[in-house]
Amino acid sequence: MILRPALITDADALLDWRNDAHTRTASRNHGLVGREGHIRWLDGVLHDPDSRLFIAEQDGIPVGTVRADRKADGMTEISWTVSPRFRNRGIARAMLHELFPILSGMVCAEIKANNIASIKVAAHAGMLLVSETGGMLRYQRDLGPSAS
Repeated sequence: MILRPALITDADALLDWRNDAHTRTASRNHGLVGREGHIRWLDGVLHDPDSRLFIAEQDGIPVGTVRADRKADGMTEISWTVSPRFRNRGIARAMLHELFPILSGMVCAEIKANNIASIKVAAHAGMLLVSETGGMLRYQRDLGPSAS
């Protein structure tokens, strides 16, 4: 698996994955997203110096996406989505395995308490449950200093 920076040309795949019923159930915002609003959002993320959005590929095929957003407090919030066609194959675990070496410091993920798959991914990635608020679980891990 490789992670490559997302491009505006990935918009359709990202929108399809985002609007998948299972993905929406696991998301903070579970409504359908329109294409025009999605393009504006993606363009904003791609030009935001505090956001990094990657497409995960296996054998040249896009299988998921992972995002890292640097917050004002220095924490990096991560999130991930696996293509519906590639679920239950360890893709999310592999994406975090590729992502963590390029990040540093404290990372966190907010996961719905009923999202068992993502809870298992976070735990497998060495993230620890630190709080629960309103049905959202917060996981964290200190990745240490940057290797560069």
